[in-house]
Amino acid sequence: MNRPARLVAAVLTASMAVLTTACGSGGGDSPSDPIKGADGGDGKTSASPSASASRGGAKRPEITLSKDFEADFESWTNSDPKLQAILNDGREELRSKYAAITEADPESKAVAFYNSDATQATARKWIRQFTDDGDTIIGKVRVFDPQVHLSDTGSGVLFYCVDERQASTKNRRTEKVVRTPDKPESLIQYRLRLDKSSEGVWKTTSLTTVPGACN
Repeated sequence: MNRPARLVAAVLTASMAVLTTACGSGGGDSPSDPIKGADGGDGKTSASPSASASRGGAKRPEITLSKDFEADFESWTNSDPKLQAILNDGREELRSKYAAITEADPESKAVAFYNSDATQATARKWIRQFTDDGDTIIGKVRVFDPQVHLSDTGSGVLFYCVDERQASTKNRRTEKVVRTPDKPESLIQYRLRLDKSSEGVWKTTSLTTVPGACN
């Protein structure tokens, strides 16, 4: 697989996009748009870039992204505190993987913190696709249109979109930059199931993606 294709092609599972995801097993809700009973974000401001504060008794890891890479979370707020907690931990799960790539740390403790055993192994495999080749990510991704609700079983269900078109990979040694293609497939819908741990952390227990599913 050539470099440009790696940014948006399916590489780990049939429904995984390369720049911004790591899939686990299938989700608990049917992958229809929009999610039934889902609440979208009700604010217009971007979420804060860090979640180091302790919520629900757990001390969350500090996650810092490279100055060369930005993840902009749009309208990542909800008036329901329970749904906001799911949004917060779903956001940090994605940021932990970005940070692991920019820090060349596939064994990142933050990735383990926000993922279950079911999704952690696949997340690390995806991260190593970058770190083993000496690549990092630069530019910007836009994370938008969050839809969140609690299922009948008490699991959190979170759908959101990621626009990768302003992001690129950069080789640390050669400094070669490969841009993400400006195609509909570079807009990706993420579909997560999250379950609350005994410490109050909403860990991702399944994650699939659908390239081209977002407008």
